[in-house]
Amino acid sequence: MNAKTLAAAADDVETDVGKAISGAEDMLAQAANATGEKAAELRGRALEQLKALREKLADAQHTALEKGKAAAHATDDYVHDHPWRSILAAASLGVVVGLLISRR
Repeated sequence: MNAKTLAAAADDVETDVGKAISGAEDMLAQAANATGEKAAELRGRALEQLKALREKLADAQHTALEKGKAAAHATDDYVHDHPWRSILAAASLGVVVGLLISRR
């Protein structure tokens, strides 16, 4: 998955979470003003929506964790396959950071 796809997926999750929270808040506000069976129905629907949101967030967390592990394994494999390139890249980054810090 590339960076654009990940950003789009994150935006979709953020939008879905916002909609679910807004919907649940609206239902709970309506339930506070309603009485009897209507209030119980609205509370039940709000709880169902929050449960679905929790499941969606758990799925997103699991996906992010799996992608992070895959990236870590790929990085580890690359470093083991190309140790001198990795050392050169780390040293170059260190020089750049050192230069930036010394300018202050």
